[in-house]
Amino acid sequence: MTHTFYKYQGTGNDFVIIDNRQNVFDKNNTKLVAQLCDRRFGIGADGLILLENHDDVDFKMVYYNSDGNESTMCGNGGRCLVAFAKRIGVINNEATFLAIDGIHHAKIEDNIVKLQMQDVSNIEAFKNHVFLDTGSPHHVEIRDNINAIDIKNEGSSIRYGEPYNEEGTNVNFVEKISDSIFAVRTYERGVEDETLSCGTGVTAVGIAMYATGGTNNNLITLQTKGGDLKVAFKQEGNGFKDVWLIGPATMVYKGKIAW
Repeated sequence: MTHTFYKYQGTGNDFVIIDNRQNVFDKNNTKLVAQLCDRRFGIGADGLILLENHDDVDFKMVYYNSDGNESTMCGNGGRCLVAFAKRIGVINNEATFLAIDGIHHAKIEDNIVKLQMQDVSNIEAFKNHVFLDTGSPHHVEIRDNINAIDIKNEGSSIRYGEPYNEEGTNVNFVEKISDSIFAVRTYERGVEDETLSCGTGVTAVGIAMYATGGTNNNLITLQTKGGDLKVAFKQEGNGFKDVWLIGPATMVYKGKIAW
């Protein structure tokens, strides 16, 4: 039996999206998720997202990493799902949806999606890095010439090393371009490699740079290998609220596949 899927990307972070309002997808089948995300034997994607019904909000987001496991919040995935929800008529230009980390609000105009992220209250600054959770855990580290870094090897060693160990973390290497522009490369756990862009990652970078004095701006441009994203926020005490991730979300194609 064949099923319809959609392929979306947000600054090169790509996703298989399935309309699961009729419960057509077996959410316990991790092997199927991994197969669909496989770039040689499946469709190919950094993750798979299900859009489901919800009684109290416009829809529910269920997100899986490409290894087949349900994961923490994905910012670019959330933005792509908002664009998809508009395409299939679930929303118009605004959305409220439930993700694994709680309720999110979003606005869409043309192909630009503004996604409100969760408030950030705990930022841990160390000698050589910053750690914070923006819906997913992120290690943020300033480096020179990030294009010369072996992201897979260095990211993996941090992801599995102390103090993260088994649970692990996402890893972001950051280079300051100007007071309001930073270049970012991200190693994503679950993908276990570099991705062209990471929404929760650039959100973490923007807040970390402001919290540690790397910038005085609360609207920051993050240059990723897949394109530019913007992060806006307001500081409140030692934390941050009204956090928004802003950037394009585009449908690549629609297809059918058997499972």
